Amino acid sequence: MFTPLLQTANTIISGKEEQIKLSIACLLAKGHLLIEDLPGMGKTTLAHLLAKLFGLNYSRIQFTSDMLPADIIGVSIFDRNTTEFRFHSGPIFSQLVLADEINRATAKTQSALLEAMEEQQITMDGKTYPLDAPFFVIATQNPQTQTGTFSLPESQLDRFLMRIVLGYPDRQTERGILSGADRRELLTTIPPVFSTEQLLTMQQQIRAVHISSALLDYVQDILQFSRHSQYFLTGLSPRAGLALLRAAQSWAFIHNRAMVIPDDIKAVLSSVILHRLVVRDDQTQSEQQVIKLFDELPIP
Repeated sequence: MFTPLLQTANTIISGKEEQIKLSIACLLAKGHLLIEDLPGMGKTTLAHLLAKLFGLNYSRIQFTSDMLPADIIGVSIFDRNTTEFRFHSGPIFSQLVLADEINRATAKTQSALLEAMEEQQITMDGKTYPLDAPFFVIATQNPQTQTGTFSLPESQLDRFLMRIVLGYPDRQTERGILSGADRRELLTTIPPVFSTEQLLTMQQQIRAVHISSALLDYVQDILQFSRHSQYFLTGLSPRAGLALLRAAQSWAFIHNRAMVIPDDIKAVLSSVILHRLVVRDDQTQSEQQVIKLFDELPIP
């Protein structure tokens, strides 16, 4: 089912099939995606590509240090003709929203996304405005070592179902990028592979992908290990466990399986849990070393 979509995506972003699959899995699971990488690695292109492939309305918000919450959700303006305040919606009112360089904004502005990401609605002046379905936020984040960045609080990191890193392309792929057509121009020629209605249907079908009781035990073992391990300050929450299950169901669905297998959980594990774990100060573990700690758990 997803072979034509992946083939089309590969013409725009080459050599990143796993990251593209994880992004699609996040969308199917009704989650939100955080992409952390250096500038110029294709984060914005990936977001625009997903909007094209699924025929979604797309808006991009460039986060800066002087942004205000009203720049995201909108503002109420007094109408002298009706003597009433009229709400003018902001760029958050779209189906796929790219929050570009989200950690360049202050915590107050970052928090403007929380209600939208969790409740799929915006509250303004005591009124609630529902957001369109599907609603998918892709946020990009610059490394903390770069100047002009603010750390995302743990509560906001937890709102992202997955976090991925694109990384540098290999030499052959980069040669194609350097000598080929501009990727932004190619995006304009991409037709939708799925309609919005098909996407909404697939999001409902995800819940029907079977998870055995043995795999539920395995997920609980992962949660318990994180909570009692000497390496972490805090463990994974029940919401993280649900995120792991939904992501594994989506991964199985993408690979045309009606049930989740252990490899599905292993495939999405790092993208679901690493941004939720805080390693103790006295434990200098790389992300690869952290994920290897979970290899000690018996697999069903």
